[in-house]
Amino acid sequence: MGSNIAVRFDDHRAYVTLDRPDKHNGLTIDMLRELVASAKLVARRGDVRAVILSGKGPSFSSGLDVAAATSDPLAIIRNFVPLPWRGTNAFQEACWAWRRLPVPVIAAVHGRCFGGGLQLALAADIRFATPDAEFSVMETKHGLVPDMTGAATLSRLIGIDKALLLTMTADTVDAAYAAEIGLVTELTADPVAEAEKLADQISTRSPHAVASAKRLFDKSWQASPRRTFAIERAAQLPLILRKALDR
Repeated sequence: MGSNIAVRFDDHRAYVTLDRPDKHNGLTIDMLRELVASAKLVARRGDVRAVILSGKGPSFSSGLDVAAATSDPLAIIRNFVPLPWRGTNAFQEACWAWRRLPVPVIAAVHGRCFGGGLQLALAADIRFATPDAEFSVMETKHGLVPDMTGAATLSRLIGIDKALLLTMTADTVDAAYAAEIGLVTELTADPVAEAEKLADQISTRSPHAVASAKRLFDKSWQASPRRTFAIERAAQLPLILRKALDR
């Protein structure tokens, strides 16, 4: 896809790999743009049933490369402004673009998963991690807060109290604790292999039902019961009609 993001397609899977191993896949502004472009590329493919998001080298991602990003202040300003029709800026869209996809996105995490890298992993639908992986909401170490959609995903996954605890302390936690609090879905020695297995299983299900399930839970997670019931009906009706027409 670009110099530091590799995209390949294999049967029904899309593999999106952070490819800056010498820097533990520290994210640059160019990489953020490449992530958005990669998600758009996947979205245009009608044969993709799952995305596997991973990092090359010793880590998934050590987070935003602050030195590289701050070397061009004007670029930060340009990319900080949100696009009104999306509601996200470039930093946020690099993560949230994977939530917009109608197919499941599975993050395969190893090594460091810090800062912006963690926010990228949290934007995936499922996270598999090695037992020796490390996690940190590290922005406060730099006098910042999570601003790449982490505020939306952290509190949803682990509750506001633990989200605040991890954010305010910027502590590094191990994979066992991350799994215990729900930051990680499952621990496994080979996250990519586990992601492939899950992708294969999901590919046997109706792609329309899978896409609808992803939209259903995303839209209704913090909605009122009444609103959730309406979202359920809106998701189910097209599926019922499709099944009736297919008979």
